[in-house]
Amino acid sequence: MSALQSSPDSGTDRMSGRAWGVLFVLCGAIFLEGVDVAMLNVALPSIRADLDLSTGMLQWVMSAYVLGYGGFMLLGGRAADLFGRRQMFLAWLTVFLLFSGLGGLATEGWMLIVARFVTGVSAAFMTPAGLSIITTSFAEGPQRNKALLVYSGTAAGGFSIGLVIGGLLASVDWRWVFFAPVILSFLILATGAALIPKSAKPDRSGQSMDVAGAFSVTAAILLLVLSVERATHVPAVQTVLTVAASLVLFLAFTLIERKASAPLVRLGLLRAGSLVRANLAGLLFAAGFFGFQFVVVLYLQELRGWSTLETSFAMIVIGIDAILSPTLTPKLVNKFGNARVIFGGLLLAVLSYALMLPLGLDWTYLMMFPSLIVLGLSFSLAYGPLTIVATEGIEEEEQGVAGGLLYTCFQFGAALGLSSASAAITAATDGTGAQAMLDGYRAALVVPLVAAAAAVLVSAFGLRSRSGIGAEDPALASGPLLESVETTR
Repeated sequence: MSALQSSPDSGTDRMSGRAWGVLFVLCGAIFLEGVDVAMLNVALPSIRADLDLSTGMLQWVMSAYVLGYGGFMLLGGRAADLFGRRQMFLAWLTVFLLFSGLGGLATEGWMLIVARFVTGVSAAFMTPAGLSIITTSFAEGPQRNKALLVYSGTAAGGFSIGLVIGGLLASVDWRWVFFAPVILSFLILATGAALIPKSAKPDRSGQSMDVAGAFSVTAAILLLVLSVERATHVPAVQTVLTVAASLVLFLAFTLIERKASAPLVRLGLLRAGSLVRANLAGLLFAAGFFGFQFVVVLYLQELRGWSTLETSFAMIVIGIDAILSPTLTPKLVNKFGNARVIFGGLLLAVLSYALMLPLGLDWTYLMMFPSLIVLGLSFSLAYGPLTIVATEGIEEEEQGVAGGLLYTCFQFGAALGLSSASAAITAATDGTGAQAMLDGYRAALVVPLVAAAAAVLVSAFGLRSRSGIGAEDPALASGPLLESVETTR
């Protein structure tokens, strides 16, 4: 048992000062990741103007990060399990720090793209390591749930607050969007080195890195994310070919994992219905969330002429989830269980997107506000409990992989939502002028609505049990988790 854990029989969610310190460090890291992405979003116009980038090159500034993050996440999760979570977290946080700074020094587009790709790779190793430190350091039950909800709320708050911080920094100089994370990274690194407890060296006897599995799944995910990201920018034949190559590599990965003595991902892990539901619902939820924000930002800036800073402040209301996730959501989870809270959160996402569908040329902020505030409430209810369900009941030596699976789904969902919304805008914009632009945005708003509705359908299958873990899950049908679930009923 970790030194941070209370007795498993205590049933308390009270945490020691040291435990809060560790949680603060890990929340700082996930906040950093959210802020980094959000700040870059609002700084893109300034970067384009200064470095004289084409639209295609500018798109790669964002896509490079997504490719690095989504492509290496599973490998990062497995590395955390094999080589030590603390070691992986601190080492890759250092890489994140260095390449964020190098991005700010870029004088050519290709330099910035390379820096963003490596920053994404470092996040892919750092994030599952940080999540698995929580899931292995805090006792399963109220204590871990509380830690995960605080953690997820901080992640969401980082993205919302980053929009405003990015607008402020970009108005001074876009390079500060990259230099500011360096300062925050250094503080988190110094504090983490002091507070995160050292653990016993993982027992790797009989275990290897499964190089073939790592190569095949990383290449498969890279190609799939690449296909989604470039779907609106390249011929359809090219997209079909890259998707087909990705599927072949996924098939190869499955065959490799079935025969490997120490697989990168134990396929039996995927027999847990709750884990599969959580990951699929998370993918769809992320697709809707990021696609929606993309459309709204374009509407406000390109059609309505709002400044970057005005748009940032308009969107920050979604950040209410940073307050509600650690305060309201734990109470609802304790009363209704994860499955019902997730289901309610996803229903609210559907409502949020539906409220924005009649979008007009002259909508005031007050007319948009209900959709934005409901989306913030939706995120606070869905994101944290999805994280809990996706890692609950997983053996300690596989927590990194479980976290990697979840964040891979989130990242791929984000890429899917962004590219689908972009494609919808392109297809539905017939001609020029304000009305043509509005028609494109209205059509694109259907994308997050459909994604959220599909997520509701997926999550509905978990409503049979209070925890969201149905009896149909063969991998979880017995053992400590089932005993824990039974005691909560």
